[in-house]
Amino acid sequence: MITRMITASESGKRLHRYLRNLMPNLPLGQIYKMIDQGKAKVNGKRKNQNYELAAGDELTLYVDESQFAEASKGQKKTKYIGVNANIDVVYEDEQLLVVAKPAGVLTHPDRSDQKDTLINRVHAYLYRKGELDSALFMPATANRLDRNTSGLVLIGKTAGMLHQLNQWIQKHELEKYYITIVEGKLEGEGTLSANLIRDERSNRTFVAGDPSVSAKRGGTEQEKSAVTRYRALQSARGYSLVEVELVSGRTHQIRSHFQSIGHSLLGDVKYGGKPFAGVNHQLLHAWRIRLPDGREFRAPLPALMRRTIERAGLSLSALSAQ
Repeated sequence: MITRMITASESGKRLHRYLRNLMPNLPLGQIYKMIDQGKAKVNGKRKNQNYELAAGDELTLYVDESQFAEASKGQKKTKYIGVNANIDVVYEDEQLLVVAKPAGVLTHPDRSDQKDTLINRVHAYLYRKGELDSALFMPATANRLDRNTSGLVLIGKTAGMLHQLNQWIQKHELEKYYITIVEGKLEGEGTLSANLIRDERSNRTFVAGDPSVSAKRGGTEQEKSAVTRYRALQSARGYSLVEVELVSGRTHQIRSHFQSIGHSLLGDVKYGGKPFAGVNHQLLHAWRIRLPDGREFRAPLPALMRRTIERAGLSLSALSAQ
């Protein structure tokens, strides 16, 4: 059995074409036969040959590993010469790799086919350690952070671990905590649960029910539930230091939720925030993750966030008790 996780750069490819690229030595007729016989399933289900793969899909091939190796001979190999393999490893064992992504780096390649992405760095890192067998399984991320969001990213080094991580996330059993600075005085604890609408054309997420949004977008996009919990740690000079628990994982969820209650993230000009001390993007850091098996990982705050906290009159000591 061979398992592969579909990446963002592979999204949109039809199943039969993806398999053809994966196994160039297998006749197209046999590719179609594999699909028809259920030997190539997506997320555990049979799909037709024209199914469009999406990022995060789990493709399982029910073939012998030796047969797969023969069919994939000559497959175009990813070249790691010149690829940045510098990653900040927080934890690593034979199955799991936890890294701290810096702000400014994409998690996955986008439509411009960026080469210097976090997942490419991870693959280059594992390749140089002799731990990457691209013919059998390509390690993949279980969670994804925006380009300018820093912090913890979980990578499954084996198909079993990646599947387990995805299951924990889907069942909301994996706890993810972020640190951010918001505009205004925010006190106490709270839960934000407004449904969200994603508009890919503008690369923005809107809170459902906003009249101006409905008028502009026509109200045709599908609403998705989203839950964000927060705890204000400290306030000063019109800013608040906040710990956020991301219960669901919608794109730009934290940014749009806080904008909806009048507390945009400091510097997040895309979602109503104002530039501050040269910062014109969200300061959002995935600093703590707790797995259901009891393991917990933390990523120290990056230097820019630490400096900005102090410039806003807030204290890093507010984090010491967390």
